[in-house]
Amino acid sequence: MVDTYIATDVSDELVEAIRRLVPQLSRSNPPPDRDALQEIIDSDCSALFMCRDDTGILGTLTLIVFRIPTGVRAWIEDVIVDEAARGKGVGRLLNEAAIEHAFSHGAITVDLTSRPSREAANRLYRRIGFVERDTNVYRFSPPEQQGS
Repeated sequence: MVDTYIATDVSDELVEAIRRLVPQLSRSNPPPDRDALQEIIDSDCSALFMCRDDTGILGTLTLIVFRIPTGVRAWIEDVIVDEAARGKGVGRLLNEAAIEHAFSHGAITVDLTSRPSREAANRLYRRIGFVERDTNVYRFSPPEQQGS
């Protein structure tokens, strides 16, 4: 049985899972340490969703819910499904749980971005009901990080 839940404490299992999962998404950013995970869990704006079965943690997703002048919005970030669990519905479960949570907390939209090279993830997002928007995404990095 697969269980999807919001992490409420920083267990050794969570730290190890994040240490294993983050490099599967990003090789340029190190996994957060125990203190950074605690900050994520303690934040009023973020929820760290986990998906596990009897073998352990299979994936994670971070949901940010925030109020702006035009309403409550939500943003999904860092969706990571372990390579060994891909194609088994883990990504769908994580996203559906996050979407339900966002709307139950007043969000009027849920957004995410995904690199075009993540073809399976993009197919999943479309199947769930996400619609690709005609928009530009801009990023500003401090000068010392530009070009990296």
